[in-house]
Amino acid sequence: MTPYQSPAARLRMLRLHRHGDDRLFVVPLDHSVADGPITAGNRLDPLVSTLADNGADAVVLHKGRVPYVDPRRFTGIGLIVHLSASTMHAPDPDAKYLVASVRTAIRLAADAVSVHVNMGSEEERQQIADLGTVADACSEWNIPLLAMMYPRGPRVENPRDPALLAHAASLATDLGADIVKIPWAETQQEMADVVRGSALPVITAGGSPDPDPANVLAHVSRLLDAGTAGVAMGRNIFEAPDPGGITRRVADVVHPSPAAPVPAPDTPALSLNR
Repeated sequence: MTPYQSPAARLRMLRLHRHGDDRLFVVPLDHSVADGPITAGNRLDPLVSTLADNGADAVVLHKGRVPYVDPRRFTGIGLIVHLSASTMHAPDPDAKYLVASVRTAIRLAADAVSVHVNMGSEEERQQIADLGTVADACSEWNIPLLAMMYPRGPRVENPRDPALLAHAASLATDLGADIVKIPWAETQQEMADVVRGSALPVITAGGSPDPDPANVLAHVSRLLDAGTAGVAMGRNIFEAPDPGGITRRVADVVHPSPAAPVPAPDTPALSLNR
């Protein structure tokens, strides 16, 4: 938690960290604005129910989708309302813009809000300004801010360059975010260096869709071994043949159960016969 958080903001952060540790397993479900529907018909509510029942910490939704979920679901899973958007059909899909406010997220009983910034895009100026404005509102309304920071743009040759990732994390810190989400670096050691240099908890993107659950779980293990605070994994969850099953397996990696204590060897009873 950032040192300046109010008691109300800390309470909301604790709702996100419902497993009682410092790690987060977030399932973004905001892809429908950028790419189109992620569920057939009105299947969002059962999906969120499945995620909650299998150990995910929070979901990311746009404001208009929240009313389609039974509010009782959010007693078992955190709600992050995403405030920025663009579609893949735009002249510049990297030009994110605000489509909701912190006040709206508060009315929806959100535990946190998120903003997407493409650092290096042609519209970087507006996105950074939006991040700063949202951070001010979050401070006023005592709600945590997740900054989704991606190096993307005409001058970005390698979006996984550790120097760029470190810059993205630093930018999120400077403008007042509480958690930063960035892509995975080229190597585990490079990611560890980025995490070690960040003042904020770092969670990483879940990676490209992979049909092999073993690869997905191995990726989660690598990012945790690098010291990250968790993962934001979307497509590898909601596009999986068994979303509940893969959610449970990822949750068990992010939040491992404490090892059972090893029982002490039996001690022979003392004999009273001398």
